[in-house]
Amino acid sequence: MYFCTIRMKGKVYKSTGSWYIVRAQDGEVWNARIKGRLKIDEQISSTNPVAVGDSVIFEPEDPAVHTAIISEICDRHNYMVRVSPHNPSQKHIIAADIDTALLVASITEPRTSTGFIDRFMVTAEAYHIPAILVINKIDILKPKHRQILEEWTDIYTRIGYEVFPVVATDAATIGSLAARLQGKTTLFSGHSGVGKSTLINQLIPGIGIRTNAVSGWSGKGQHTTTFAEMFDLPGGGCIIDTPGVKEFGLIDMEQEVLAQYFPEMRNVMAGCRFNNCQHINEPHCAVKQAVSDGTISPERYANYMAMLDSIEKEW
Repeated sequence: MYFCTIRMKGKVYKSTGSWYIVRAQDGEVWNARIKGRLKIDEQISSTNPVAVGDSVIFEPEDPAVHTAIISEICDRHNYMVRVSPHNPSQKHIIAADIDTALLVASITEPRTSTGFIDRFMVTAEAYHIPAILVINKIDILKPKHRQILEEWTDIYTRIGYEVFPVVATDAATIGSLAARLQGKTTLFSGHSGVGKSTLINQLIPGIGIRTNAVSGWSGKGQHTTTFAEMFDLPGGGCIIDTPGVKEFGLIDMEQEVLAQYFPEMRNVMAGCRFNNCQHINEPHCAVKQAVSDGTISPERYANYMAMLDSIEKEW
């Protein structure tokens, strides 16, 4: 019987829920699992104690077949969470130690709502992670859709977000995005069917991630990515691909601070009469005035109000 005596450090490249693919510092790949009491940050309670992107300490279990035991999670630089897809009262760590959070959206086939986009952006803001919006499938846009593209681009660039309109099947359209991702660890998220896997296949030639067409009868995407997985970019950097999500639920977010995660609101709220203004119906509210003036997008404000309603206030 082999006894664990060697402690090694590596990074989690894939999570299947019970097994993890870990790449050691020497480049060797190990199939690892958790056993016994894992040393973790007790303040982070989630359905998945180990996430893709985590640096971990592991001990070889059977070197002949490269199996190992994860015994410790190293301190995280950051992480990003959403509501667990299996339990609405619990959080799920999407990825850890990331430089950028990238959302792939599409205006049609399937349509991504601005509510979904804003929940993603708010979550990235809450965890102090720069966010990027990629709008895919611009080659199939009709005139009415092109107007939406112009509106989205204007709304999000005006408040400081980078927006990249692309055609994932056309490498010529993704050059500036590819340059932006170099040397960074980037989380990729989005609805199923928006072209996330196709885009990654363009950014990493030869990787061969499976893709599916959007379902014709529903207009919705079909799941192609089952588990979160990290891939190395040519020239440096990594992409963390995640399963397509229907909704991006907020968790551990309080009503009182939600507006802080909207950059355009954060920039004007000092002008509100009340320090605890929630920008609903309070008098002399600088945020509501900015909405009236057109400085703040009415659609973004409506999404803010919808998020307020969805958050259960903690007393």
